[in-house]
Amino acid sequence: MAWRSNLSRNLKELRILFSPSSPESAATRAFIEKNYRDLKTQNPKLPILIREASSIEPQLWARYDLGVERGIRLEGLTEEQISKALEDLGKVGASPKS
Repeated sequence: MAWRSNLSRNLKELRILFSPSSPESAATRAFIEKNYRDLKTQNPKLPILIREASSIEPQLWARYDLGVERGIRLEGLTEEQISKALEDLGKVGASPKS
């Protein structure tokens, strides 16, 4: 999982939105509980914003240079699929002129 330590090189900000109680956000909540500490330890200067809101669809947003943003809906994804989605967003930031 070496890609995790490269997130701060490729992203300017990471936002995770989810509902604190809806079943659709269960995998997102579990992902945050299991992975936040590791992500923040490997990327101490990367802003990782965790936003809870009632009745919101779980989403993952990445902000890159020049204000470019990309988002992924997380509803129906497993923790492993969420991790893969985050890895893919990090790779987009590594490519020139994403």
